[in-house]
Amino acid sequence: MQGTVDGFSYGLVTPLVAYLMACLSGALGLRCTTRSMLVSQSWRPGWLALGSAAIGSGIWTVHFIAMMGFTVKETPIHYDKPMTFASLAVAVVMVGVGIFIVGYKGASGTALFTGGTITGLGIASMHYLGMAGMRLNGKLEYNTFTVAVSVVIAMGAATAALWAAGQVRGFLWSVGASLVMGLAVSGMHYTGMAALSVHVHGTDATSAGDSPAALLAPMMVGPLAFLLLAGVVVMFDPLMVMGKPDRTRAEHKPGVPAHPVGTHSARRPVLRSRRNSNHSGSRTPQNH
Repeated sequence: MQGTVDGFSYGLVTPLVAYLMACLSGALGLRCTTRSMLVSQSWRPGWLALGSAAIGSGIWTVHFIAMMGFTVKETPIHYDKPMTFASLAVAVVMVGVGIFIVGYKGASGTALFTGGTITGLGIASMHYLGMAGMRLNGKLEYNTFTVAVSVVIAMGAATAALWAAGQVRGFLWSVGASLVMGLAVSGMHYTGMAALSVHVHGTDATSAGDSPAALLAPMMVGPLAFLLLAGVVVMFDPLMVMGKPDRTRAEHKPGVPAHPVGTHSARRPVLRSRRNSNHSGSRTPQNH
């Protein structure tokens, strides 16, 4: 028989908290991506790795915050821990691949399309692998078309977010990018959940088990602690908010901002003065 599915057991609390968490983790990760484009090559991998881990763990946390409000009336829900944490690893790795592509190749053209597509697929893969970790007395069934729509939403919004992060135009651009990333994650999640139906094998007599919140909250302690620590690291970087380039950065890359305005103009007077000194030094006094 078909199970009675409720994705909003706590009303609008879980969707709102999930969206806010998606925006916060997106802001943190995308700001790290922006910061990586403003530093020398030696520092870039560190910022990109931090951004990847922040977005990946944030996506995972958002998913399971939303799942706290998901219940099936006829059967309790449990979660397979290895599968659940495997979904976290998939999110971090796939998002990391997309972010590193944009971080090194620039947020334009083929690199942006490739990076955004991989990042979006990472969001979708994390969602459906996390759903596969659910254990209940029934079978999960999905509407193929709605699943495809959820994947397209994830890829499109992730691409837009990475493009905005790659513009490197200050704090407001990062805020806008994080709002789009939050939309990608939470929108993809609830579209994917709309594709779900549950075929229950029979009413479970033990349906009065632990609540989803009691089951999921302990598993989210680690990722939440990491996001807090990463946020502290970001806030202590003096250039994170203003987005000013590091003057020691390496050569210019496609899609990455050039040297700060005024750098080249500041060199010209020096060159001219050198030329003047060379001309004056080459003159020999004339004997009358």
